[in-house]
Amino acid sequence: MTVTVLLFASYADVLGRGSLSLDLASGATVRDALREIQSMPGAERLPMQPLVAVNERYARVDRVLADGDALAVIPPVAGG
Repeated sequence: MTVTVLLFASYADVLGRGSLSLDLASGATVRDALREIQSMPGAERLPMQPLVAVNERYARVDRVLADGDALAVIPPVAGG
C-alpha cells in the first residue's frame, strides 16, 4: 500500500522535502511508517516522538494505515 507523508518544520528541513510517498506492507501502523522515515539519511537528528495525524485527525502510533492515507508528521513544539 502507498501512504503520502506530509512533513513539517524540522522534518521537512532535514529531509529536504515537504512530502514523500511510502510503500508499506498491508496492516502497517503509524509506528511502522515512522520507522521508515527515521531510517532515511539525516533523520537521526529528528525528534523521535513527533505528533502525527492521519487524514487530518490526530492519531496514535498504533493506528493501522490504509492505502491512500495521508500521514502528517509534526515535530514537538516548545516555547512560551
